[in-house]
Amino acid sequence: MAEIIQHTDLVPASCLGKRFDQTLAEMFPDYSRSKLKDWILAGKVSVDGEVKTKPRDKMFGGETIKIDAEIETQVTYQAQDIALNIVHEDDDILVINKPADLVVHPGAGNPDGTVLNALLNHCPSLELLPRAGIVHRLDKDTTGLMVVAKTIAAQTNLVDALQRREITREYEAVANGIMTAGGTVDEPIGRHPNKRTHMAVTFSGRPSVTHYRVMEKYRLHTRLRLRLETGRTHQIRVHMAHITHPLVGDPVYGGRPRPPKNATPELLGFLRQFKRQALHAAMLGLYHPVSGELMSWQADIPEDFKQLVSLLQQDNELNAVDEY
Repeated sequence: MAEIIQHTDLVPASCLGKRFDQTLAEMFPDYSRSKLKDWILAGKVSVDGEVKTKPRDKMFGGETIKIDAEIETQVTYQAQDIALNIVHEDDDILVINKPADLVVHPGAGNPDGTVLNALLNHCPSLELLPRAGIVHRLDKDTTGLMVVAKTIAAQTNLVDALQRREITREYEAVANGIMTAGGTVDEPIGRHPNKRTHMAVTFSGRPSVTHYRVMEKYRLHTRLRLRLETGRTHQIRVHMAHITHPLVGDPVYGGRPRPPKNATPELLGFLRQFKRQALHAAMLGLYHPVSGELMSWQADIPEDFKQLVSLLQQDNELNAVDEY
C-alpha cells in the first residue's frame, strides 16, 4: 500500500538563485528535506514539464513544480488493542505516558505488542505516517512522556524541532552514589566497540549533552532531575555510568545493587528486585506544530519509582542523615 502524493505549484520569486532541493523544502514544508531529495533523485519531481534529478540545480522563480510520488505505508505492523495512557490529544498530536516493560517500536525480539501497534489501533490513519507518527523513543523500561504526530506535516515539524533542540525533555532518575552538585556531561556517544547492543562514550560517537541537578541526597544514592540537549540512544544511562553514577536497576550499565551499610531488609530486598533503570520522562515541552502554542505536560513518577524513593527516604531517617 502507498499514499499517492501529487502537488503542483509555482516557484516564488524569492527563490531566485536557490538550489532545487532548498526551494522544494521552502515550498513544501510538510515533507522532510531528505524525503524531498529522495523524490528528486528518483525522478519524481518535474520543472516546467521536465524531470530534474539534480538537487543542486538553481532556480529562477516562476517555474512550475510538479511532484508525483508516493509514501509507502507500514503494512507489516498490525493494530493491537493495547491500552495507552493518553495525556493529550488533538487533530495533530497526541502525548502518552508510557509504562515500563513496553517497547516503543517493533524490532528484533519484539515483533509486536509495542507502542506502535497500540497507536495503529487507537488511530488507524497513522499507518500512513513513517513509524506511525512516532517522533522520539523511550527505552523499553523507561517510563514517561512521548509525543506522537498524527499528520505528515506535524511529524515533519516536530522532527525538525527536535533536531533544532526546541523540544524540552526532562527526566527524573535515581543514581548510585552521592552526588554533591549538579552539572553537565558533554561526551560523544556511539556503539560500544565490543558489545554491539550497548552504547558507550566513544571518540567516534555523536555529540551528546546531558544536564543534571540534584533533587535529593540519600546515604548512598542521589535523586536527579535531568534535561536532554541531544537525544542519543541510552544517553542518560550511558552518561551517568560514564561519570561513575549509573542508574539504580539499570540491567545494562548499572552493575550490581549498591545498598548503604545497615540498610533495612525492605530496602535491601527492593534494590535486589528492582530490575529496570530508575528513569522517568517527567516533563515534555514543545511548540504545537500547527498552532505554534507553547505547550507542556508533567507526569508523576510511577509507583515502583515512588516506592524506591520512599524507602531511601526512610533509610535516611532511620540512620539520622542530616538534610542538605
